[in-house]
Amino acid sequence: MGGYLVSDTRKVTTQRFMEMKQKGEKISMLTSYDFTTAGIVDKAGVDAVLIGDSASNVMAGNQTTLPITVEQMIYHARSVVRAVQRALVVCDMPFGSYQIGSHDGVSNAIRIMKESGCDALKLEGGIEIIDTVKRILDAGIPVMGHLGLTPQSINKFGTYAVRAKDDAEAAKLMSDAKALAEVGCFSVVLEKVPAKLAAEVTKAINIPTIGIGAGNGTDGQVLVVADMLGMNQGFSPRFLRRYADLNSVMTDAIGQYVTDVKSGDFPNEQESY
Repeated sequence: MGGYLVSDTRKVTTQRFMEMKQKGEKISMLTSYDFTTAGIVDKAGVDAVLIGDSASNVMAGNQTTLPITVEQMIYHARSVVRAVQRALVVCDMPFGSYQIGSHDGVSNAIRIMKESGCDALKLEGGIEIIDTVKRILDAGIPVMGHLGLTPQSINKFGTYAVRAKDDAEAAKLMSDAKALAEVGCFSVVLEKVPAKLAAEVTKAINIPTIGIGAGNGTDGQVLVVADMLGMNQGFSPRFLRRYADLNSVMTDAIGQYVTDVKSGDFPNEQESY
């Protein structure tokens, strides 16, 4: 397992997540949807790789996360699992795979775990899905919660704006987070909620919180890899920091390739047999 950019090359587990919170060590998490990208993300030292249902947007070009299927999530997850050696691999359960009831939820959860080989699953929602979460946990499957802006509920919300700004919604988010922790989830994502509330939730529960647009008071952070690498230029929320401009790098490289092919410069003698 040589070549990692982190000194601790032990496999990250759900138990390690808990240890990191207890030690005050921040948790880094990024999405990946394919073998090549996941291998790079893992080698760079990220603690957790999320096969997000954002694959619906990033990989398939859909407007929302709703269309992606269990079969498609398994395909992406299987590709990622083959590449990752160190990071904890978490797969989203897609819309429709657990909302109908706990029987369907458990059945789909077991199928995703068996067919993908991932380490844990992530579900959106709080008290409404707590019975399903409990049954999935009872089946021996680790669960990461997801509260705040839950993209699978976009048609209900009607907007991707910040959630839990009013007292009632903030109180529900706090009680949902406590319920998920008490039932046995190993972590919870807090998406697009006020930083003050996210920090309060983080202090109130004994499991790690992973923020996206939730300030610096959470136990960790997650971003979509195509966004933070600057591959996707059309998405610029306030919470996004671009660490590279791969869109320009790739466009320039491909443009040069086209020029070289057109001019007859590629391939040259050294590149021919």
